[in-house]
Amino acid sequence: MKKMYHLGNCTTCQAIIKETGIDTLRQAQGGFEMQNIKEEKITPAQLEEMKKMAGSYEALFSRRAIKYKELGLKDKKLEEKDYRKFILDEYTFLKRPVTIIRDKIFIGNEKKTVAALKQAVK
Repeated sequence: MKKMYHLGNCTTCQAIIKETGIDTLRQAQGGFEMQNIKEEKITPAQLEEMKKMAGSYEALFSRRAIKYKELGLKDKKLEEKDYRKFILDEYTFLKRPVTIIRDKIFIGNEKKTVAALKQAVK
């Protein structure tokens, strides 16, 4: 499976899609399946699959989301069930983009993550 969970209007996601060549691969046969998480919510089964690959829901959780500060979550002790609930309830809590290529998962937009993704796409 080759799949990317992203936000269609996120310039960072768009830049990563272009930089890694995923934009051309998704048009090719057997290319990437793209899921705009704002338009098509993440299902519990999809999140569970990501969690198995990532090791935890926390690894998938974005602390950069505006609602993270708005809800005062930085002052709370969150557990795995909390991370899961927030990601399922609000798409902005998923660290983006999340890309799955066969048995590997790439989470977020750190330079080393994007570099590893670029290698995996080749």
